[in-house]
Amino acid sequence: MKGLFCRVEEGETEPKFIIQETTLPEVLGSHQVRVQVKACGLRPLDLKLLRDVGVQTDLVPVGREVAGVVLKVGPKVTFFQPEDEVVGILPLDSSCSGLCEVIDVDECVLVGKPEKLSAACAAATLRDGVRAYTALHTHAGIAGGHTLLVIDGSSVSTIQSSAKVEKDSSELVSCFLQNFGLMCIQLAAYCGLKVLATSSSAEEQAFLEQLRPAVGLQEPLVARVIPVFSGSSDLLSVVLEETGGLGVDAVIDSGVCLFIEEKQLEEKFLPDKHDIISMLSVGGQWVTSHQDLQLDPPDCRLLFLKSASVSFLNPEVWTTSSAQQGRYLHILKDVVEKMSTGVLRPQPQEAVPLYEAVVVMETIQRQPGKTAVVQL
Repeated sequence: MKGLFCRVEEGETEPKFIIQETTLPEVLGSHQVRVQVKACGLRPLDLKLLRDVGVQTDLVPVGREVAGVVLKVGPKVTFFQPEDEVVGILPLDSSCSGLCEVIDVDECVLVGKPEKLSAACAAATLRDGVRAYTALHTHAGIAGGHTLLVIDGSSVSTIQSSAKVEKDSSELVSCFLQNFGLMCIQLAAYCGLKVLATSSSAEEQAFLEQLRPAVGLQEPLVARVIPVFSGSSDLLSVVLEETGGLGVDAVIDSGVCLFIEEKQLEEKFLPDKHDIISMLSVGGQWVTSHQDLQLDPPDCRLLFLKSASVSFLNPEVWTTSSAQQGRYLHILKDVVEKMSTGVLRPQPQEAVPLYEAVVVMETIQRQPGKTAVVQL
């Protein structure tokens, strides 16, 4: 049996992705489940994070979001039975690659997959759903009537695949960069929030403006889409105008510009950190994915005056500690149920064939933010 692994060699600037033979033990652990993988999500590896949490190995398994069917269960497994359909995220220290045909995994990181939800959709977007849920409920503490600003509500990109189709033309595999932002919008609107979002192109502007809920009143999910491409508008002034000068209750970013010099070099719009703080209402929450965020004394003073706070969004925290395992399983279950009922409707991704996994993973690793899903 083969799986996809990452090898980081000394002196090499880029990691190498290789197909490696792997075997499973004959006897399952007491709480382990043997799963036949049907689909696996691919995302850039955060090698620095792995080192920081003490995961040091010559070969790093690739592919952690998996969906499949239970083949066998350990003697103390209580959640699942053979032939159950499951979905989950493998822990950071997992020795299994999600791209193996069969893997052994603890039952405590899996939940049942609803029949209406496809394996490819679940594997491709489960992590984005968990991130959105964590950002809104765990960090932002949302409630009905709050106002939320989502920076970069939707982004679309494509990866050129080397697979050839019949007419000798290259196959295009759609990879949606910001299912996270889209799922934040959908989850927030479902919970009764007023949602504002930014768009980085005319295509994204049109897409966000036509978003409607799957059921119920067909009001737009986004109260106002703010264009930020080509100097279209001043984000801070528009947000304050939309909120009557009070600011928003929460901001969820997809990156921050720390210095003016950086802003001139960035291809994608990134808001200034001081502008984000200025957008917050009294008691507001800023949820950031920028792990190297630096705040100057004037920024901290403004946060103090507003009694506002900054939270760092690291979805890996759920699998690095078992302190809140029950809460994590509840989040996983709620996310997949909302995807199956249409509350969360991520943009579809065309599945990549297994033999293309190495090429696609190399492309994803060079361009952080891109994702793909492999159908096994």
